[in-house]
Amino acid sequence: MVAELDRLIAARAEWGAVPMAIATVVSTWGSAPRPRGSHMLVAADGRFEGSISGGCVENEVLQAAADAIASGRSRLLDFTIGDETAWEAHLPCGGSISVLVQPVSAEGYAPAIFDALAAARAAGRSLTVTTDIAGGESRIAAEPGDGRFVNRYRPARTLLIVGAVQIAQALVQFAAPLDTRTIVIDPRERFLTADRFPGVVLDSRWPDEAIAAWSPGPETAVITLSHDPKIDDPALIAALAAPTGYIAALGSKRSHAARIERLTAAGIDAVQLARIDAPAGLPIGALGPAEIALSVAAGMVRAFRTDP
Repeated sequence: MVAELDRLIAARAEWGAVPMAIATVVSTWGSAPRPRGSHMLVAADGRFEGSISGGCVENEVLQAAADAIASGRSRLLDFTIGDETAWEAHLPCGGSISVLVQPVSAEGYAPAIFDALAAARAAGRSLTVTTDIAGGESRIAAEPGDGRFVNRYRPARTLLIVGAVQIAQALVQFAAPLDTRTIVIDPRERFLTADRFPGVVLDSRWPDEAIAAWSPGPETAVITLSHDPKIDDPALIAALAAPTGYIAALGSKRSHAARIERLTAAGIDAVQLARIDAPAGLPIGALGPAEIALSVAAGMVRAFRTDP
């Protein structure tokens, strides 16, 4: 599976010279269904990729996109619960959104932005694009100012899963739609097979070596699932030695207490140990690998959304 932004970049490349427009959520209020910065790319032949409201006002935006392609001019659309269109589209009660629809052109959303986004994603870098709401022009790394909408495209997150167990098989399925690339690490090659993890990057090195080689940073999560201290403990030590954004370990409170004792004996101090989220996952009463994987994925999202 491919993350949403990557699908937009791929669609623009696939559609080639077909005239296009792009719609962007530039402001929200209340229970808006999509966050600021969400996009929908629309081609003149009717194809589209992405979403700006989860289906609520897409028809209106598609028409505005056709107008933008034909006229070459941008248009700002406001949808609130009081608008007839929003009522018909079932926009969530109390919510409102503003959507800027721009032609993909030098006068609107510059085509070069897509190429810059692709390069930034490949390099794991952020990219900032600013838009003059009144004039409808978007540019890379322009200075923010009054009337400008700033969209900071963060790099895809990286999830390093340690332990090619059944929970890991389910967890990789949750990761891609969360704009997260996944690497599964396990020195046990019988566990780490392409049949069990199709389309996933597999790393059979010992976890400490593998994690150090992947250079975890603020956009990286390391989650240990093997239940084997010989595999999980070195992985946690390596993750704690780096500016890893999120570190979690599966297991009960009792097993985590034993883990803390082992890591303390290995020289890890209390401040570092507090970085480990354990037992991993949100307490949703999960049963079975899929539900446990769901709770672990939710814990990762919460950490990335709430931590500075």
